[in-house]
Amino acid sequence: MSTAMSSFEQRRKEIVRHMALRAVQLPLNEYEIWFDRDIRDNYYYASYLLAFAVDNGFSSESEREAALRKAEAVLLAVLKVQDRDPASGTYGHFPLQLRPSPQEARPHPLPAELMGSLMAYFYQTYRPHLSEALQSAFETALYHLYRSPYYKKELRDFNHHEAKYTAAKLIFGHLYDDRQLLEDGRRSLRLTLERLEARGMSEYGCLPWFWHWVQAFSCAKRLAGLPAVRDDLDRMLQWLWKERCAFYLKGAWVGARSRSWPHDIPRDSNVAFDYVQFGDFPLPDDFARTEYAGFLFDEAPERERRAAANRSVPAEVMKLIAKKDEAGTGEKLLHSYAYITPSYAVGGVWERFDEFDNEQHRWDVAFPVTNRPAVNHAYFFHPGNMYSAGDLRHQSKYMEIVPYRNAVLALYPIPPEQDDEIVGVLPPGEWIQQPRALFGRVDGVYVSVYLMQDCELEERSDRIAVFSKGRPNAAVVEVIGAGEGRELGIGDDVRAFAAHMRAKPPLFSSGATLQIDYVTCHGDRLTLQYRQQEGPQALLNGRPFDWSKYAP
Repeated sequence: MSTAMSSFEQRRKEIVRHMALRAVQLPLNEYEIWFDRDIRDNYYYASYLLAFAVDNGFSSESEREAALRKAEAVLLAVLKVQDRDPASGTYGHFPLQLRPSPQEARPHPLPAELMGSLMAYFYQTYRPHLSEALQSAFETALYHLYRSPYYKKELRDFNHHEAKYTAAKLIFGHLYDDRQLLEDGRRSLRLTLERLEARGMSEYGCLPWFWHWVQAFSCAKRLAGLPAVRDDLDRMLQWLWKERCAFYLKGAWVGARSRSWPHDIPRDSNVAFDYVQFGDFPLPDDFARTEYAGFLFDEAPERERRAAANRSVPAEVMKLIAKKDEAGTGEKLLHSYAYITPSYAVGGVWERFDEFDNEQHRWDVAFPVTNRPAVNHAYFFHPGNMYSAGDLRHQSKYMEIVPYRNAVLALYPIPPEQDDEIVGVLPPGEWIQQPRALFGRVDGVYVSVYLMQDCELEERSDRIAVFSKGRPNAAVVEVIGAGEGRELGIGDDVRAFAAHMRAKPPLFSSGATLQIDYVTCHGDRLTLQYRQQEGPQALLNGRPFDWSKYAP
């Protein structure tokens, strides 16, 4: 697919076409659906197929009519499994998994929460093109969603669930002329905005849930964009896209994440919304969780969008994030840092936090998204609760870090009762292994890795897996772009790079105090030390780091 900077509308249509052509080739099962694992996939695929047919995307009228029939059949099958019993505890909900059959599947809270707003948007947009039967099915389903209590909740955590509830209040309040509900939505929207602007986004780098925020409020803007609420909806979407621009590198999400799904770490696969917005990377042949990226679009603020898509000089992003503490009785402040260049980024969050399902991703090196099926993130961690060999998200608390500019220092004070192996992942490239060190080049970018203990490598089709055993352990990763390499006299030779970096190794110290001392290629002198009773201490050129630069 083209990598040219085409218009937003062209790229949006490209997503619709891509998904519709996939859908039209899928055979329906006996229940007139495609998938039994997730009802939402049926809804998304059918939406794209119908939209493509309506827009005359097919070459013949017979193909178009067949596509419309198939899309309508799936949408009808999805809508009719809604729980429409007002006395039910799951009133208004749909099943998530459609097993053993759609009729026997139990209702689940997630589909209505995410699809409810999207259903309202789709019906309002495509109603003239739907059969009478499908129009009636949508009107019935939307009415029961409106009557359902699933979204009529007070704000507590300011998370993606509540963002969708707030949008639903606005949408259904407007569609059904429910002024009390609409006012509740307005109040929730303003409180959420105030929280984001004053305390930051507690769901930092949270994928795919960040896109749920974007979809929910994009729907609300289109369906409930009355003068009284439009300004606040504009502010909300502008804030969200500014946040995305701040941590953007050619389709990649940079730095720390509070939560991720496996299709977003260590490879960014959830790229459809970014592709429509920025268009500065190739759309992969296969990508995850398209949802409504081909339908919903709200342009990011021009200055931030252009800066994110046309990086020419490195930028530092420092964010202060307020979260309820793990006990839920107070507040904890996190410091998120990212250093973003045109060809790579380094970032992380200084503090450990016990996030949902132990999914906090502390630090990494990010590279731009390509159309190759290869990982584009590099990082090391000590596996924690819920870790498995095929899921590199769940990190233990036994790690202290210093992310600064193009380098990360990481200590792993692993206690005796824990397994002493740390795990790393590196993108495929040209790699040289030396004792307790790795030197490589990934898409013209040089990467050096120093470890306190020996390591073993497993070369796979899409990555380099690294395993290092021994306690304590430590890692230092430094990244150098092609231009920086030429300034250092390295040129385009990875062996010259390895020789240059081997001459300046970090100093690892163990004992009662674990410590790393390292001087980067920029001349920054970094120190990270850890004492069990005192915790970590980080120094830059002999002085503690300045936290005053971090703000929401």
